[in-house]
Amino acid sequence: MPELRMMHTMLRVRDLEKAKTFYTELLGMTLIRELDFPEGEFTLAFVGYGPEETNTVIELTYNYGHEPYDLGNGYGHIALETSDIYATTETLRAGGAEIVREPGPMKHGKTHIAFIKDPDGYLVELVQPDWLEG
Repeated sequence: MPELRMMHTMLRVRDLEKAKTFYTELLGMTLIRELDFPEGEFTLAFVGYGPEETNTVIELTYNYGHEPYDLGNGYGHIALETSDIYATTETLRAGGAEIVREPGPMKHGKTHIAFIKDPDGYLVELVQPDWLEG
């Protein structure tokens, strides 16, 4: 089988500008490209920590005039690694992020985690892997 590679995760967003601001200004991602499809009444914005050719990115999909989405109970979260979860959480809190789980060890492990919500209510997990704790 030819080699496969993870390209992106798609999230439907209610307010594209708010979503772009959250992922770029608060989480430090780069807006890689934005494509508008007026005939289809949607816009795509790709954000990430590096080029799409070599990194997994997030596709923010805005459908013109759509009401808020039901996130359902099947979605889990996007995970971002950090070397200092406590400092990262404080920086994000100061920037206006909604912290829904304060940083600390997992219930059944040593890895430290925290959770924040994006403007549409999607969960983003911050992870400080136990191998980074020395």
